[in-house]
Amino acid sequence: MKLSSKAGPEVSTLGLVTSDWKTQGSSILPGLLLTTLIAAIALGLDRLSDLHTLNPLLIAVLLGIGWRQWGVVPATYRPGIQFAMKRVLRLAVILLGLRLSLTEVLAVGPWGLGMVTVSTISTFYLTCWLGRSLGVNPRLAQLIAAGTSICGASAVVATNPVVEGSEEDMTYAIATITGFGTLAMVTYPLLGNLMQLSPQAFGLWCGASVHEVAQVIATAFQNSDLSGEVATVTKLSRVLLVVPIIISLGWQTRRPCQLGQPERALPIPWFVLFFCLLVGVNSLGLVAQPIKAAVLSVNQLLLCLSLAAMGLETKLASLSQLGLKPLYLAGLSWLFLAAISLSMICLGQL
Repeated sequence: MKLSSKAGPEVSTLGLVTSDWKTQGSSILPGLLLTTLIAAIALGLDRLSDLHTLNPLLIAVLLGIGWRQWGVVPATYRPGIQFAMKRVLRLAVILLGLRLSLTEVLAVGPWGLGMVTVSTISTFYLTCWLGRSLGVNPRLAQLIAAGTSICGASAVVATNPVVEGSEEDMTYAIATITGFGTLAMVTYPLLGNLMQLSPQAFGLWCGASVHEVAQVIATAFQNSDLSGEVATVTKLSRVLLVVPIIISLGWQTRRPCQLGQPERALPIPWFVLFFCLLVGVNSLGLVAQPIKAAVLSVNQLLLCLSLAAMGLETKLASLSQLGLKPLYLAGLSWLFLAAISLSMICLGQL
């Protein structure tokens, strides 16, 4: 009797779970199809020669915003859009670990690693402080700080689940950081020639202070192949700093906002732990190059898909309310990072 009484509810619960899973799968499908379509268009536009210098992640966000403002997004699409913004986004962050290996990071050398670490961490915390001084929303300031100091839009994407920024915060941060990164692609080669930087010094400077990996490569290879190779390795070592910074932000968000409020539980960035695991797997050479290339190609689609969803959830009216102060913050942050990294590089050559 006892066995049968237990078996009945278990079978019923299992059936309910299966039914819920099927219902959820069908409910997220329309939104996932829409975000996938926008992501595919963004990647297609990025392949065009005239637009290749633009970040496909930014293109995906802008297309999503445009669709939201001038098109209709039915309520039935919202579950899939939310799924892309949260679950797919974290999967994409995890897969970014296949872009890094400890061998590449250590190739920068002790001085290079020290320079990258000091300039990155100082820029991050200075940006947060400047954000408070300018009256910028702390979550938006933290996103700008992460994107500027570490690796552009990818760092914003990785940091947002921990700081819990809004769709408008994330969109604004990506747009401003991408804009200043694009400006760096034009100004850095001119400044490098003016200051007569060596190919290695120019590569270190690009890798330590230009925002996106693609922007780093495009900027540094304008100088020479050696500059491009040094910049790429330096940038990859800088990307790895996303892990301690996200963990640090997790501890900060744990603090109570006001005296007497209960302390919040520490948000465990499980996706960062899996990111580190994939870095280790890649460092050991356990993934064949063709497989890794295929996974990273798919991951680019996943990132675009997630940010297309972010754009679909963004309201321009809310975005405009953020004002110009975050733009000033992003600009000052970039100038500080460029100045401190270049100063340390020149100091190391004395």
